[in-house]
Amino acid sequence: MRLRQLPFAARLGLSFMLLTILGGLAASGLHLVGHHENRDEQEGLSLDDIEGAYHGVRTTAPLVGAIERGHPPELPAADRDALLAWLDGDRISEDYDNLELGERAPAEILDRSCLDCHARDATNGAGIGQRVPLEYWDDVRGLAYSRDVEPVATEILIASAHTHALGMGTLSLLLGALTLLTRFKPGLTGLLLLASGAALFCDLGAWFLARETAALVIIIATSGTVWMVASTAQAVLALIEMWAPSSEPRRP
Repeated sequence: MRLRQLPFAARLGLSFMLLTILGGLAASGLHLVGHHENRDEQEGLSLDDIEGAYHGVRTTAPLVGAIERGHPPELPAADRDALLAWLDGDRISEDYDNLELGERAPAEILDRSCLDCHARDATNGAGIGQRVPLEYWDDVRGLAYSRDVEPVATEILIASAHTHALGMGTLSLLLGALTLLTRFKPGLTGLLLLASGAALFCDLGAWFLARETAALVIIIATSGTVWMVASTAQAVLALIEMWAPSSEPRRP
């Protein structure tokens, strides 16, 4: 039996279901990005965001990273030490323009050492002032704080794994069964089934193992991507089977 042989009404109903599933997969991807991005205080989804969710991570403030790399190179050692001490302290906002610090106030150091390039109207720095301005506290605030990102609580992780394992596992079984009822070669449909099942198993299992081993976060990211691609491909193949003309000769 093939999906193409089903009555028109059945194929139409299944098609609506598969289109809904494809929309759900797209929404899941968007939700994943929105849920995890900015855990490391940086724009966009990165491995650090995923590591923060499943293992925990300490994010270093961009200003700290730049200063420790020796940027700008002409910054006097005393000013560099003053900035690092400020960024490592617990009075970052309070001491930013603290008049009692005089010339060692962070705002003063940034003004005389950085704004030649990091002002919005700066002609130096190849436009870095537009992308990373340092003129005001509102500009500096997002670059000044390091963060300790705690992983998701174990109780929440277990509850999430419970729902994901049952929901995604059932969906994988459904898509796999439909794919087996298509005209496509068993090698392709079998590969998609293997990819979907193995990726789901590795993804959910790595959720717990990554709490102790940060390197396993790459398995979560890779397996999740593989499962999404395989599931999308299975749904598309099922739709093609139901509506594309069959190349087989009709039976008399």
